[in-house]
Amino acid sequence: MVNFMLMITAELENLTNLQPQGGCDDPSFSYYVKLKCGSCGELSPKETCLSLNETVPLPSGKGRGTTHLVQKCKFCGREGTVTMIPGKGHPLTQETSESGKHAPLMLFECRGFDLVNFSFGSGWKVESIEGTKYEDIDLSGGEFAEYDEKGACPVMISNLRATFDVVK
Repeated sequence: MVNFMLMITAELENLTNLQPQGGCDDPSFSYYVKLKCGSCGELSPKETCLSLNETVPLPSGKGRGTTHLVQKCKFCGREGTVTMIPGKGHPLTQETSESGKHAPLMLFECRGFDLVNFSFGSGWKVESIEGTKYEDIDLSGGEFAEYDEKGACPVMISNLRATFDVVK
């Protein structure tokens, strides 16, 4: 079992608190990730979608309870699971962005798989430093730009990056 923390960063111009629409533990937010088999190293051909509100029973012999993904490697046939652990994420603030650091978003407990890539999609929110809220932002294009009428300044998200850090 390996725990991976999804870490995000971006350049935030006159913006702060970048996070999923319903907060870091939004049950309906979709995480699109690529999986790598921990046994043979095969990379999944397509992205896999994970969300907190979609669970499946653990495979028989693996204990009781639920997980967020049970999948077999298409190459070697080994089965693995991915379980999301809420309560560990924080929004990306302007201070964190300016310091060049990443903000933790979601913790994933992986058995048999490694997480290797996260794709930004839709369903994000952010607020300007003047308090204007921007909701349901689509970051799949890699950036967001608007003009904040209240603050009379441009706002922008650019240079989005995500990594998975192994945590204990």
